[in-house]
Amino acid sequence: MGKRISIEVPGLAHTNPIPNACRIGSLLMTGGIFGKDPATGKLAPDIAGQCALMFANISTVLAAGGATPEDVIKVYVWLKNKDDREHVNREWRVMFPDEHSRPTRHTFKDEDQPYGALISCEVTAVIGA
Repeated sequence: MGKRISIEVPGLAHTNPIPNACRIGSLLMTGGIFGKDPATGKLAPDIAGQCALMFANISTVLAAGGATPEDVIKVYVWLKNKDDREHVNREWRVMFPDEHSRPTRHTFKDEDQPYGALISCEVTAVIGA
């Protein structure tokens, strides 16, 4: 497989001593990705903005680890309010436009999101498969 590599992205660092993502060989797994602006470190004020930023941050973390959205095989999403799923689906279709080539996804309700977030996710990718 290879040596473990920690992936750190400026502006998206966690407050705990964990990286944004970790890669061993072709496998990349992220920690929590949130809808915060990496330039300001602040969450967007609403679910639509947080969702858009979260998906942009997914792309940024993937790129830092040598991956692209095409390498993603699984996404876990946590929503404070499951009725906000429409915002996830909107951004999902933008990131994964081919309905015959989308990763799997599981969405959970989590009323206790860290940092006051309305949404967060974790992503698993297999690079160059």
